[in-house]
Amino acid sequence: MPRVGVVLSGCGFLDGAEIHEAVLTLLAIARGGATAVCMAPNVAQRDVVNHLTGQPVPGETRNVLVEAARIARGEIRDLATVRGADVDALALPGGYGAAKNLCSFAVDGPKATVHPDVARLVREVHEAGKPIAAICIAPATLAACFRGQPRATVTIGTDAATASAVEALGASHKSAVVREVVVDEANRVVTTPAYMLARDVAEAATGIEKAIQALLRMIPKGSPARASVGTR
Repeated sequence: MPRVGVVLSGCGFLDGAEIHEAVLTLLAIARGGATAVCMAPNVAQRDVVNHLTGQPVPGETRNVLVEAARIARGEIRDLATVRGADVDALALPGGYGAAKNLCSFAVDGPKATVHPDVARLVREVHEAGKPIAAICIAPATLAACFRGQPRATVTIGTDAATASAVEALGASHKSAVVREVVVDEANRVVTTPAYMLARDVAEAATGIEKAIQALLRMIPKGSPARASVGTR
């Protein structure tokens, strides 16, 4: 059974992983006959946001791995312990955490830096010829990891300013509507806008399911990752 690494960035769309996108990703992986291996960096969040008011909470700190464990029901690994050889594919749900905690795109735009273990894992997976899916704003994380090598074609939807910043990181951007998926066959990258454009969970679900289906189709038959990596 293929193993798909799911990189989470916390819990909550304003300061971590977008919960709908994360859960829909996990559901699509399971329905596609694969196993999800959840992971997150063991670092402090860039900020903590009150999701009722939408305002930052001064002085409060939370840990990305601990918060992401809420979505994974505790079945999650410190991303630092995972290697590209441990998974057959990689999926990155969105949420501001992807642009705050996995990289600094939310603050630094085209000058974004990437958490070292995120960059390492993405490069290991890509260099092994394994596919990667990125959802919502997470294509910016991929672009920051690649820095134009390769120049992958991705989508964040239709927002011109965000697309321009992604292209400044070295990616090629292709506009897409919420239910569409952009597949870069050459670089084995799949992206979809999800809540960059979605008006509701049903719209987000359509694109995410298509993206994960495309991701799973890219995994070669009979080449499962080593099963030595558990969930804790």
